[in-house]
Amino acid sequence: MNVLLEFAMFPTDKGISVSEYVSQIIDMVRNSGYPYKLSAMGTIVETPDMAKATEILNKAQQILEPHSDRIYCTAKFDIKKSEMGRLEGKIASVEGKIGKVNH
Repeated sequence: MNVLLEFAMFPTDKGISVSEYVSQIIDMVRNSGYPYKLSAMGTIVETPDMAKATEILNKAQQILEPHSDRIYCTAKFDIKKSEMGRLEGKIASVEGKIGKVNH
């Protein structure tokens, strides 16, 4: 099994810039040992199963909880019976087809 988790989580009561708090979550993701990609709108993490993906979300919430009275989170999952490596493989597959589609 393989799970791609795309999520964004941040406190809503800390003003216009929350990068100080988001950086703590990204540090946790980095130290998890799972492959991840940070973007301007969220983070994608690849885990071997759903339990590990939800563990990432739980840990992120636990990081923010002491600092915030309100936390916003969005999460999407792509769950597939396959080996790890889809985080890079899905991108490579699309990029390999760019310009090769017949119109």
